[in-house]
Formats: sequence, C-alpha cells, structure tokens
Amino acid sequence: MTLDVKRVAITGAAGAIGYAALFRIASGALLGADQPIELRLLELPGKPAELLATGVNMELQDCAFPLLRRVVCTSNPRIAFEGADVALLIGARPRSKGMQRGDLLRANAKIFKEQGAALGEVASPDVRVVVVGNPANTNALITARFACTGRGKVDPANITAMTRLDHNRGVAMLAQRAGVSTDAVQRFCVWGNHSDTMWPDVSHCKINGAPATTAINDDAWLQGRFIEAVRKRGAAVIAARGSSSAGSAANAAIDHMHDWMLGTRNRWTSMAVYSDGSYGVHNGLYSSFPVTTEAGKWKIVPNLKVNEVAQRAISETQKELLKERDIAFKELGF
Repeated sequence: MTLDVKRVAITGAAGAIGYAALFRIASGALLGADQPIELRLLELPGKPAELLATGVNMELQDCAFPLLRRVVCTSNPRIAFEGADVALLIGARPRSKGMQRGDLLRANAKIFKEQGAALGEVASPDVRVVVVGNPANTNALITARFACTGRGKVDPANITAMTRLDHNRGVAMLAQRAGVSTDAVQRFCVWGNHSDTMWPDVSHCKINGAPATTAINDDAWLQGRFIEAVRKRGAAVIAARGSSSAGSAANAAIDHMHDWMLGTRNRWTSMAVYSDGSYGVHNGLYSSFPVTTEAGKWKIVPNLKVNEVAQRAISETQKELLKERDIAFKELGF
C-alpha cells in the first residue's frame, strides 16, 4: 500500500539544528522508513537566509532520498505551513551576550505569534507541532494562543515543546554511571521548564529492572551532581565547543516527533505538553511531564507518587513558567 505524502514544515531550516535534522528526516528517521514526505523549509526573508535555504535544497536533491517527494523553500509562514501535517518550530531569536531570559521572551513573542496564527489558518487540522526554539515551553504557549483560535482552532494538545534533549542527556548520564547501555534505563523523566529549574527525576527510574538508586548506589551523586549536570549540560557544551548543541538537539527533536507519531510502546519519555492540572501544574501551561504515546496521542503517566523534594521542585519550575507567561502576554498586549 502506498502511503499519502506527509507535509513536514521546519522553521530555521538552514540554521545549525535545522541543517542537522533535515537529512535524517528526509531519510525516514522522523516518520518511518516507508512514509513519503514533502519538506517545507521556512527561513527569514532576505538574500543570505534565502540563499542558505536554496543551498540546503540543492544538497537534499543531491542525496536522492527515495522518500523525499518535494522541497519548498520560503520566507512566508503561510506557505510553509499550508496543509502541514507535522511542524518543527526550530527557528528563534538566539540569546545574545547580556540578554536576560525576559528579553529573550519578548524578542520571540512576536515570532511565535505570527507562526501560531499561520498554523491555525492553513495547517492540517490534525497538525502535530513541536517547539524547539527557546524558551521552548513559553514559545509553545504563545504558539497555542494564536493557533488554537480563529479559523483553524488547532487542538492545544497537538502543540508541544521539546524537553527530549534533557531527557536524553539524563538517560545517557545514568547509563554511563551504571555501566549499561541506554536502553537499560527506563522510567526516567524530566518535569517542568526547559531551563535551570527543570527537575530530572530518578525516583521512579529503573536500570535493568532494578531501582536506579540500587543500580548506581550513590545517592549523593543522584541527588546532587547528576541533577546539576543535566540542568547545565547545554552550557557545558557551549563551553567545550564554542557553540550551542546542534546535532544532539536535532536528534532530540526527531526522537520527540518520531515517538509521538509512532508510539513509545509503553516506555516513558519526557514532553512539555498542555497541562490539564495533573500533579498540581497550572492548567494551560506547557510543562514537561513523564508521558507515553501512541499513534499521535500523548498521555501523562497517571497516579505517580511524587516525593516532597520533587513536589517542591515542580512548584518552583511552575512559578518560573507562570512568570514567563506573564512577561510574554504583557508583550503581546494580553
């Protein structure tokens, strides 16, 4: 049976993360080895960005990917998102020297307002969106504010933000510490915001079926250096290579969407999703939870016992998300 072509929109397509993701997406890593796709590459208007996107398109053609049916390069969000089934919102204003997180929020608010409105107007009603550009959680909230009203009315559950990179980092560190492969680590999760307030949670984690606390047998490391290492890994990468994560961020975006669309088979992953009030998180915030997925639907893992330390951490990261929401909405006139 021949599958219908899926339209995949990628913003910031010629940037470092977009470039690292595109060739794997075109090869089938995102939606499966038998799913034909059409790529919609969105870049900033102006000659440098448009030339970069054109060059990327030429490279994609030169790879002769069997699944790649067509590539569209544009600076118009409505062209990029027209009929889109999947959207990876990677492009965002980067944080420059001396810029505070609030400044970054204000700078990106208008970008994600425009993209959210375009998604709501022209994308498929069932579009699945992952926001990668930081601050991702609040950018997802802005996107939803405009995509879920008006003519399109995208379901807010179909908009998510990426904490899979933090999740993958935690899994890799736990596996390395325990001396096992990463697939031996299960039921690890990240709560909250993609920021220094996130909570990497090992209280439910199993390594080769045993509690992580038993497998690693170092509570001081698990509750101290491990948490800080996950939170600060992005800064450590910048210090080591002189630029931010690109390959690992692209990989995490692909992991996020692949598992969302094709399912986790009851394994936990971490996604920032639209809160329904679970675990005391304010309704309507985009916060990271442990989730399972099946056929394009996510489900927050229910009825977990959250210890006092974790609950305090979840409350703190929620306070940051509420503050970010207020800054962004004030900028947008709400």
